[in-house]
Amino acid sequence: MILYGSVHESEGGRRVASESMAHKVERQLRGDILTLALPPGARISEQEIGERYGSSRQPGREALIALAKSRLVEILPQRGAVVAKISVAKLMQAAFIRETIETAVVRTACNAFHFHARTRLADCLKEQERAAGTGDRAEFRRYDDLFHKTLAEGAGLPMAWSVVGDLKAHIDRACCLSLHAPDTLAKLIAEHQAIVAAIDTRDPAAATAAMTTHLSELLHDLPRLEAQHPDLFE
Repeated sequence: MILYGSVHESEGGRRVASESMAHKVERQLRGDILTLALPPGARISEQEIGERYGSSRQPGREALIALAKSRLVEILPQRGAVVAKISVAKLMQAAFIRETIETAVVRTACNAFHFHARTRLADCLKEQERAAGTGDRAEFRRYDDLFHKTLAEGAGLPMAWSVVGDLKAHIDRACCLSLHAPDTLAKLIAEHQAIVAAIDTRDPAAATAAMTTHLSELLHDLPRLEAQHPDLFE
């Protein structure tokens, strides 16, 4: 959240512009970390961030501080920063909290679900099928997030997705690795379809089971990912 000071207009104008750029750089840097464009262990400096995202050093410094708080980067005194390795411990905790929240969401959705959200879910599934067909994993992940966000909104629990969104950083990088396994995209789409079917039939037990199965896929795949990419994990 940006807080505006009570300084005079010209200074305030520059301050607002600086904070806006810092937020933009943080978002772009976070995106590159979560998609592994900047892999765990990569060194990054304020100067390199400025060159990469077209900013001065100050927005880069603010972005690094913010991402250090999220444990996505580690700031090294006098040496810049390094992208943090994937923490299995943090991932497991985040996955536990996410499952607790999202199974509650689908149970609630079985009691009442907004029809506009149901239409958006169908659109998400179509777009995921299209992305899977073209092998566009970035687009697939975008609609995966939108699917889960729409579930929460349709159930009248939009804050649930906000909480999950804050946790997902510890999950997303491993998820990005897992999407390259054969048939993974088709399997995830089928799991989404099972969740929607359970909501359509107002079966909370089936919805809970379908969501649990869906969110457990990454955890089952984690040993393989660690073995294949030992340099990316703590």
